Amino acid sequence: MSELRPGLATGADGLVRCAWCGTDPAYTAYHDTEWGLPVSDDRALFEKLCLEGFQSGLSWLTILRKRDNFRTAFADFEPATVATFGPPDVERLLADVGIVRHRGKIEATINNAIRYAELVADRGSLAEFGWSFEPVGRPATIDHAALSTMATTAESTAMSKELRRRGWAFVGPTTCYSFMQAMGIVNDHLEGCFARAEVERARSSHRARPGR
Repeated sequence: MSELRPGLATGADGLVRCAWCGTDPAYTAYHDTEWGLPVSDDRALFEKLCLEGFQSGLSWLTILRKRDNFRTAFADFEPATVATFGPPDVERLLADVGIVRHRGKIEATINNAIRYAELVADRGSLAEFGWSFEPVGRPATIDHAALSTMATTAESTAMSKELRRRGWAFVGPTTCYSFMQAMGIVNDHLEGCFARAEVERARSSHRARPGR
């Protein structure tokens, strides 16, 4: 058997995956069925951008294990509802042991829900805004070496700058790039990962839809 490329691992089921998901069943399922598949639903996009902000300084697995609690605490991340949260909700959330209790991140999520309505009024949807930052050029091969140079990109920096200009918080370039990876704006499954081809087919179908 040939040696796997760096950044890849073979699971107990025999499938070759990006090694970052390890062997945790929840993390593996997230890698296999969510990460990188294109998303155009604004509620899902808003949720992921908020959770990426909560992840700052933590591992994604920590957030993934708390995701259901976050959804309950933040009204399923419906922006119009979260935008109505006030000081009592902030205190409620700070007392919720099922989520990450960080005042700045909680208040940023509420602020971003308010800013979301302004962005949609201007750009039509968060999806239209997000996908407008899809890179035109990418490395010919997405391998471990290439990916190690892309914690941020020109596009994620531009997205971050524009969101911050619009008053959003906890949306730095690294957070924005993680968001782009997760929601299929880029395909960063490594060459050799079984999911890469499926994600690329889904992205091609997404681009071919009317209005794209």
